[in-house]
Amino acid sequence: MLNDIHQNLELLKCRKMRAIIDEQLARAQKDKPSYSAFLLELLRQEVHDKRERGIQNRIRQSGLSERWMLDTYPFHIQKGISKRQHEEFAELHFLDRAENIVWIGPTGVGKTGLAEAILLKALMSGRTGRCVKAQDLFDELGASVADRSTQLLLHRLARLDLLVVDEMGYVNPKQDQVNQFFRLIDKRAHKKSTLFTTNLGYQEWPAFLNNPDLTAALLNRVLERVHTITFGKNPVNLCRVKNASDEPRHSLRKE
Repeated sequence: MLNDIHQNLELLKCRKMRAIIDEQLARAQKDKPSYSAFLLELLRQEVHDKRERGIQNRIRQSGLSERWMLDTYPFHIQKGISKRQHEEFAELHFLDRAENIVWIGPTGVGKTGLAEAILLKALMSGRTGRCVKAQDLFDELGASVADRSTQLLLHRLARLDLLVVDEMGYVNPKQDQVNQFFRLIDKRAHKKSTLFTTNLGYQEWPAFLNNPDLTAALLNRVLERVHTITFGKNPVNLCRVKNASDEPRHSLRKE
């Protein structure tokens, strides 16, 4: 009979229950719980396992370069930004309000780490999300025009609870890519949150995208509900300093 139980659990894809059923049956024979209590414990462990595997799968597919954690970012060194504000971001209420966040600053100040830490927090809470370099996103949007998959790609990206567009401003996109990028932001506006990291102030975006009218419309959608984070006049390049634990990189800790 035990073999039949294992086979049926395997057919039902109840991986956790199949792994623990022998131990749980032995414990039940000793402790004699009620049938409902015994079944409930098995179901709880199966649901927890499926939830955890789902989270890990979303993290693997999210495009995160590293699993940075927010709680050890060196706010004591990078004094131009607010620790309290970022802790509030980590509570994820901005997602419910479909608000955007834009980090503006030079290379090495920790923009990507902060954005990825917020994304990781969202993924671990069960939300969907993706992090993508701006140039990779532009290339992907351009390629979708060539193979006529633009609608499918836009639909998939527009549905994400959180999208991180990283390193906006380093490589100028082509105009067909800019057009599709605007369509994406338009679809997400007022519905889903988008995070940007960039070395460009808003006034520099028209030149970067090489389309002032379209950029004005894009910024109108981004800035209507936005938190803009700038790093002050003299931001610290965290790649060049050691934190208190003598790590050679900035102290956004990996999970």
